[in-house]
Amino acid sequence: MKVHETRSHAHMSGDEQKKGNLRKHKAEGKVQEAEQSHKKAKSENNNGIDGAGDVASEYNEFCKAVADNLSVDQIKEVLETNGQDSSGTQEILLAQCQDLLFYGALAKCPLCGGNLICDNEKRFVCGGEISEWCSCVYSTKNPPRNEEPVKIPDSVMNSNISDLIKKHQDPKSRPKRELGSADKPFTGMMISLMGRLTRTHQYWKKKIERHGGKVSNTVQGVTCLVVSPAERERGGSSKMVEAMEQGLPVVSEAWLIDSVEKQEAQPLEAYDVVSDLSVEGKGIPWDKQDPSEEAIESLSAELKMYGKKGVYKDTKLQEKGGMIFEKDGLLYNCAFSICDLGKGRNEYCIMQLITMPESNLNLYFKRGKVGDDPNAEERLEEWEDEEAAIKEFVRLFEEITGNEFEPWEREKKIQKKPHKFFPIDMDDGIEVRSGALGLRQLGVSAAHCKLDSFVANFVKVLCGQEIYKYALMELGLDPPDLPMGMLTDIHMKRSEEVLLEFVEKLKTTKETGQKAEAMWADFSSRWFSLMQSTRPMRLHDFHELADHAASAFETVRDINTASRLIGDMRGDTLDDPLSDRYNKLGCKISVVDKESEDYKMVVKYLETTYEPVKVSDVEYGVSVENVFAVESDAIPSLDDIKKLPNKVLLWCGSRSSNLLRHIYKGFLPAVCSLPVPGYMFGRAIVCSDAAAEAARYGFTAVDRPEGFLVLAVASLGEEVTEFTNPPEDTKTLEDKKIGVKGLGRKKTEESEHFMWKDDIKVPCGRLVPSEHKDSPLEYNEYAVYDPKQTSIRFLVEVKYEEKGTEIVDVEPQ
Repeated sequence: MKVHETRSHAHMSGDEQKKGNLRKHKAEGKVQEAEQSHKKAKSENNNGIDGAGDVASEYNEFCKAVADNLSVDQIKEVLETNGQDSSGTQEILLAQCQDLLFYGALAKCPLCGGNLICDNEKRFVCGGEISEWCSCVYSTKNPPRNEEPVKIPDSVMNSNISDLIKKHQDPKSRPKRELGSADKPFTGMMISLMGRLTRTHQYWKKKIERHGGKVSNTVQGVTCLVVSPAERERGGSSKMVEAMEQGLPVVSEAWLIDSVEKQEAQPLEAYDVVSDLSVEGKGIPWDKQDPSEEAIESLSAELKMYGKKGVYKDTKLQEKGGMIFEKDGLLYNCAFSICDLGKGRNEYCIMQLITMPESNLNLYFKRGKVGDDPNAEERLEEWEDEEAAIKEFVRLFEEITGNEFEPWEREKKIQKKPHKFFPIDMDDGIEVRSGALGLRQLGVSAAHCKLDSFVANFVKVLCGQEIYKYALMELGLDPPDLPMGMLTDIHMKRSEEVLLEFVEKLKTTKETGQKAEAMWADFSSRWFSLMQSTRPMRLHDFHELADHAASAFETVRDINTASRLIGDMRGDTLDDPLSDRYNKLGCKISVVDKESEDYKMVVKYLETTYEPVKVSDVEYGVSVENVFAVESDAIPSLDDIKKLPNKVLLWCGSRSSNLLRHIYKGFLPAVCSLPVPGYMFGRAIVCSDAAAEAARYGFTAVDRPEGFLVLAVASLGEEVTEFTNPPEDTKTLEDKKIGVKGLGRKKTEESEHFMWKDDIKVPCGRLVPSEHKDSPLEYNEYAVYDPKQTSIRFLVEVKYEEKGTEIVDVEPQ
């Protein structure tokens, strides 16, 4: 076996050598000193120990005595006798033992029954698990303690400090432990300042010292160097160069401001101002970057593995003819993810066996934190013995997941194990971020396309990487290491089941407080292990569940459909690849003449029912660029839909990334039922009579103002049920396929409505306040439960424009 390249280091061993004593020397004088301290404190206050200072002082002396007089074995015996965990490092075990003997044995965690431990003198946390997916999230400053006396083993009773320990056995005489306050964010830090900051150096010196830190005039031994933005532009002084040479963090003043404001030291990586100036470039983890900076990096990143047969880009073996090794129907290419929000873990792992032309097998292994590529562990090894390479691959799979490889690869049988990775089940295809057209190829493809130029440009949008990259970036599902747009149906089904199970659980749960937090943390860990994210978060409510789980699932599902239809266009040998993909769509798309009645009707409907999209304090208007008429084999025709009763022309909001699937397969109902707009009527297809509602979904980003709105005819059926609040039972609506109208706080003026194509109602009218002022919906929503009751008629290409923008020349002061 030859090792070609290695990055990072091998796994660290968890075993540590025992020592007989923490300190062999028995400091009997210190024992007496501790006892005297106890007597003094007791005599000053007949009711016990008074004042945090006295308790802290006595506890410090007590800790010294325990450290000097008890061996590691005795410390473990104390912990085990009192039902505590004894598996940590010597330092942790000593701290736990000192706390137990002085303040009493900690009770079990009220959430999971695990053992509580003190975390950095700030809080007590649990070391157990809520489930196999998530470590416990219990946290408190006042942990529950057992009320019975501490059990002292015989070996400790015979030690020099037995009398001191016995004085703390009685629960009635125990003080309460006061943990250190977290309001000093710079405690233990040495900070150096440089350049002209917004506040004087003297101001920041006082501020830093007030918040627990110290200021140094040099960069020797400092935690970080705080500089002004101008220093970067000038290239920096010798002080800044020295800091960079030493690998010290160089951060902006915003780090000081935010740390003081949030009362906690913020991650230095997020405020780094010079990493890109370094010779190698440290690289800031994506989750620590400003979202706008992360977006730029995400959109410019190249997908490193396009699917089950994709050789990972960093191996540099694909360009040399490398291919994923396959034997007996098994492909030796696996990707894994773990997101444990209880422990703050969000990691990925890649394993591949790669066969080379006329050469040996190569085993590639990579493991690291999501979005932190420079610090990932990575190795590429050449194996002469094929069977040995396969055995090593299988061994690594079992080490990573706790499961066997072959049952997973053949039958997808797997059981999630605590603290172990879970496979991301990649499909055999090419993910759209890799296979779709890049920016440089789009113009050439459109120029050679035989379709109408407007239609060619529309198909070009659907077949370009950009809309899919944007969608995944907005959802935080954009790690470049895994093909989230090329997952198997089994993986998507598993993700859907996890979501639906949690939605059902929410309907019956009565949990509050930390138990509710634990329930949400467990689901969030499961979700972001299956749907790997650069920014996983602990979801807290229905709105977040809709945005980051339900809507995200639907988008990933639709992007997977797009990946399969688009395939590999970059290496396409066809003369006209856009026409080829257009034909595969099985539809007819045509530009609506701007002088036609249909075009005028669509524009009027949009302009009349539109209200500006608001982003922060900026409002965006909208203008129509083009209107496309659609006929698709997967969608009921206009003639078919006209045979159904109670038809209405309605707006449907959609991300551009979802459009190809809508045209190719038709609308799908919402994935679940949630008491929020878009999901409150259950697994339904939801539309609105207000373009303003649809525009919220069509709007993507300030720097990408183009979008599409969908106009579809929906048959509401003979019976329409109206709601002003989320219905308690959506299952009945789904089963009976009853048409639903959700009444919003605004409605369209009914006197202005008109008919289209004889009997299709167009609820086009000015938006006016309705009588339903307490409705959770801003605009009316309509829901149908059978895709055959909807027919997409128009795709409206729009452009969002900032309203009231004026360019003002400002003279220099």
